Amino acid sequence: MKQVTIYTDGACLGNPGPGGWCCILTYNGREKIFSGGEKHTTNNRMELMSVIEGLKMLKEPCFAQIVSDSKYVVDAFNNKWIYSWINNNWKKSGGSPVKNRELWEELLKQCDNHKVSFKHIKGHSGHEYNERCDVEARKQAETLQSEQQDEVIETETLQ
Repeated sequence: MKQVTIYTDGACLGNPGPGGWCCILTYNGREKIFSGGEKHTTNNRMELMSVIEGLKMLKEPCFAQIVSDSKYVVDAFNNKWIYSWINNNWKKSGGSPVKNRELWEELLKQCDNHKVSFKHIKGHSGHEYNERCDVEARKQAETLQSEQQDEVIETETLQ
């Protein structure tokens, strides 16, 4: 199987607010960048989306290392919390429901197609790919924020 590294990041302007995600896939000296966003979302949702979308871009089963500054995502797998959540009917140890369940389920589905490992890196610490993902995720969020502001201005003009 091919070995691919997927660098990921999510951003949100307000929490909730307009958000963006980005992933950069690297394989054999080449890279591809993908990004997107949502008008009303949270940072954690964007962190999850960046990983989901990165895995979706793989055209065949791969060894995929996810590199993320999101402890939310990385710890859920490396500390095996996600399997406890599943065994507890998607409830955390305190009994409260796990947020973003549908995204966790989609991420698990994507992981089924590959051999996936998760590595945490510190955010905003000069890591080239993490910084690039952050810039692109923020750009996606800013574009959506600008579109929302344009909609408000247009609505006010019509009244």
